Amino acid sequence: MLAQLQSVDERGIQYATAADFCEIFAKEMHSLYLLSFLLTADKDKAEQCFVGGLGECVKGISAFMEWSRLWARRAIIKQAILMMRPAPEDRDYWSPISAKGTAAPLKNSLFAAILSLCTFERFVFVLSILEGQSDGDCLSLLKCSRRDLMIARELALRFLATADKGGDHLHEALYAWRTFLSSPRWPEW
Repeated sequence: MLAQLQSVDERGIQYATAADFCEIFAKEMHSLYLLSFLLTADKDKAEQCFVGGLGECVKGISAFMEWSRLWARRAIIKQAILMMRPAPEDRDYWSPISAKGTAAPLKNSLFAAILSLCTFERFVFVLSILEGQSDGDCLSLLKCSRRDLMIARELALRFLATADKGGDHLHEALYAWRTFLSSPRWPEW
């Protein structure tokens, strides 16, 4: 009986092919590139990250078809980590601002503020807040301590809150990001 159930289950499982991943990267190009850009904070590096993530998926990730979209996003994240090597700075204290500079008051000041975060804080913010990765996944991907993760997230949130003086744009942006990621069909940009 168990052998019959096992063979039925194996026949019903579909794995994503290289063509499936190519289709995902084509349909979700804007979202995957935006993820690449937010992580790398550089146009050229974002393009390299996007292409590297696609290459990793095409060359043989064995993923269930249902999980292929998540695998594509994870490939981008892993590629960005390899490229940028985010690591926590040696801190024994909580710095009030941990950014490359102050967020310039631009039209898209929240976006500029995210990009101005230090590399590690930016990765933690994007992975844990925007992407909704669990702390365990973030710890595994970033190879850091739980303390470093918590400090980086707090620093990023504090910095972005100070850069977000014109209203509650941080919460609006987080809501828009989650809505964007959960929509069944991506907008044509």
